[in-house]
Amino acid sequence: MRFMLALTLGTVLLAVAVIYRSNDHVSPHFLIAMALGIGFSMLLTSALMGLVFLSNGTGHDAAVDHGQDDES
Repeated sequence: MRFMLALTLGTVLLAVAVIYRSNDHVSPHFLIAMALGIGFSMLLTSALMGLVFLSNGTGHDAAVDHGQDDES
């Protein structure tokens, strides 16, 4: 998670710098909204992927009963 936090901060800073340098009239509100949107999306995605790997590694995925009979 620390790696993903560092990667997220780097990506957000890079995106804000690129947008700030490419446009002369960018609202600070746009930069804040963009930074929050990118940051939240990346951190949420990494947390959910971490939960998927944790669920698979602990065997919870194999223990799911799908409610289907073996009669077919």
